[in-house]
Amino acid sequence: MREAVIVDAVRTPIGKGRPTGALHDVNAVDLLAHTLRALIERTGLDPARIDDVIGGVVTQHGEQAANTTRRALLAAGFPESVPATTVDRQCGSSQQAVHFAAQGVIAGAYDIAIAAGVESMGRVPMGANLTGSTDPLGEGFTKRYPDGPVGQGIAAELIAAHWDISRQHMDDFALTSHTRAADATRRGAFDTQLAPLNGLTADEGIRPDTTPHALAALRPAYHDQATAARFPQITWDITAGNASPLSDGSAAVLIMGADTAAALGLTPLARLHTFALAADDPLLMLTAVIPATRKVLDRAGLTVDDIDLFEINEAFASVVLAWARETGADLQRVNVNGGAIALGHPLGASGARLMTTLVHALHEHGGRYGLQAMCEAGGLSNATIIERL
Repeated sequence: MREAVIVDAVRTPIGKGRPTGALHDVNAVDLLAHTLRALIERTGLDPARIDDVIGGVVTQHGEQAANTTRRALLAAGFPESVPATTVDRQCGSSQQAVHFAAQGVIAGAYDIAIAAGVESMGRVPMGANLTGSTDPLGEGFTKRYPDGPVGQGIAAELIAAHWDISRQHMDDFALTSHTRAADATRRGAFDTQLAPLNGLTADEGIRPDTTPHALAALRPAYHDQATAARFPQITWDITAGNASPLSDGSAAVLIMGADTAAALGLTPLARLHTFALAADDPLLMLTAVIPATRKVLDRAGLTVDDIDLFEINEAFASVVLAWARETGADLQRVNVNGGAIALGHPLGASGARLMTTLVHALHEHGGRYGLQAMCEAGGLSNATIIERL
């Protein structure tokens, strides 16, 4: 079977998704164009050879609507002959883009593809694409789930309650994320993957000086009386400190056939080994990372102990802690350079961002296998295993 390999992976530093953030003034099209351009500059690839660019965007509204990826590649100076599409699998959108690109290469439909993603949460607020919708659920969904969906923050609270994950445990996990991200930044672990933009040379959300006391002082982010009456089991421990922040950023991954890379004289960083998708309770929403991890390991013929490094998206600390408890993964090998709680979570970019971080971390640490999984709204998850080359 033809092999799909990652030749390079790059991302912007992640900016705070607010008007004072360093990337706030950058249109989402230009934000994505920046990493697409960086891939070409870093590899010397003729962009005319690219068969497709697949980009992930979650809030497809305003400047992020109408196939943002196509406008971004044109803004990056790619030839008009290069096609593009934009996909939405919620927070896993650009990880899905990686799957589509790699599967196209393996199938022989592509020789070279780029998987990418972008989100400017400061310019296009999360949920803006639902504004004005009178019934985003529809009659059939409402009939099957009469209690209706809950917000992701409430889902994270329900996960913490179900797995009996304490506030201190989540705050400790968040502190570790910031500590690891700050240390990785200091030692230059991100230098080979970053394409600075707008004066931003490092991830803006990292808090190197945060303390257990500061985290403990934060108030619950999602508490309200009606929800408390509906879910008496919730202890209201999710805060701005143990959840990912609003963020701006983009990332891009260059994928091609191993044979194509050899013909072009390019040295691959990793082989895309195995892919899996899973779905779970759409109300609890964020637990599908557990069956997705089991499924991808089973499909690869590997065990959790075979994986050297994990990248599990830190949308909320409770999600990763529940995942670790169910899978038996060693948290010392999870998000070793920090995760989204510290680095940020620009929704549509996060799948490609995690892949970028993972492939470079495998080289830094000398690991062989890396596993990435994302929790996604609606009870979905992507899981991917890569092998360092």
